[in-house]
Amino acid sequence: MRINAIFSRPAMVIAGRSEWTRSPANGVDRIMLDRIGDEVARATSIVRYAPGSQFSRHEHPEGEEFLVLEGVFSDEHGHYPAGTYVRNPPGSGHTSFSIDGCRILVKLRQFDPSDISPVVIDTRDESLWKTKESARHPDLPLHRFGPEKVQMLRLQEGRDYTTAAGIGGIEIFVVSGSVTYAGYELVDESWLRLSAGTNLSLNANSTTTLWIKSGHLPNE
Repeated sequence: MRINAIFSRPAMVIAGRSEWTRSPANGVDRIMLDRIGDEVARATSIVRYAPGSQFSRHEHPEGEEFLVLEGVFSDEHGHYPAGTYVRNPPGSGHTSFSIDGCRILVKLRQFDPSDISPVVIDTRDESLWKTKESARHPDLPLHRFGPEKVQMLRLQEGRDYTTAAGIGGIEIFVVSGSVTYAGYELVDESWLRLSAGTNLSLNANSTTTLWIKSGHLPNE
């Protein structure tokens, strides 16, 4: 299976325009944003757990990264409410479930094998956000390893955000709010991926929170 699998091309998925597909676990569905492989795959997805659903024990030989969008995601290591950002490094594994249901943005098999530090961050903790006098937008650094950088960014209504995608490209997920990109309105839970050398220009239609990852796309 190959979905948005050519990383030198832009890719965009606007919320509400894709169908949920079933996973091997009852009550666990997903929207595939990009994917290379079948059930074992390099993948970026929005995953929805129905109340009481569970995904049986599975391993993450090349790591797992996720952001809880709604509800509470759980495993044997803890409970992660909406706004929690988690990195489970290569070699980790768990049994995942949700008591009352949840949705997560999840990326699989996309770690540098040397990046072995687990990460758990509550992105709704306002004390973690930084507002520099020289910066136009509050941001929350989440992780950095080599060229890879992960952060949250908050745009106020009417404000612009412009940057150039460097080596490794850039990926944007709208956590809440709405932005306009190249004439398209990206509402919450929309996704955009741009390759190296592409200019990204967004305008916030409302107060918007973005999850941004850069420097991580493979060279083709």
